[in-house]
Amino acid sequence: MKKTNLILIGMPGAGKSTVGVILAKRIGYHFIDTDLIIQAQQKSRLQQIIDQRGLSEFRQIEEKTLLELQTQHTVIATGGSVIYCKKGLHQLAESGYRIYLQVSLDSLQQRIADMGQRGLVMERGQSFSQLYRERTPLYVQEADLTINCEKLNAEQIAIRIEEELTHHFPDIYPT
Repeated sequence: MKKTNLILIGMPGAGKSTVGVILAKRIGYHFIDTDLIIQAQQKSRLQQIIDQRGLSEFRQIEEKTLLELQTQHTVIATGGSVIYCKKGLHQLAESGYRIYLQVSLDSLQQRIADMGQRGLVMERGQSFSQLYRERTPLYVQEADLTINCEKLNAEQIAIRIEEELTHHFPDIYPT
């Protein structure tokens, strides 16, 4: 199977959904956000699912959602916790390239004002900085391409992704 999807991974607040919509429009791809799929299927916000059912069940729901995706020529914005869904993430990698939107901890903390309602998949008592330190090496390890997003707006990030894809994976989409 030819890889045609672009899978955006990274921390909450990295801009995966915003950049994903812009990138999809720029290259003529479809766009999906796995967090929105989960919310629609479960008829609950992410934070409600986590609060009511726990992290373990949320991760099972997320993994199942990823495994059920059947797309081509699609930009997929994943939830930050996708990094724990190894089967789902590896299945996505068979159909596309995983692009890590790398943002510093300081920038992320400034971007996320209301973490309590965001649906952060983290252990009770775990700080955002601890979560960042835990996940960052996992994103780097799983990424086919890493984009440094510091001091760039969403449009600039989408352009940078396009440039990097053309350079590293020229057969991804017709130019």
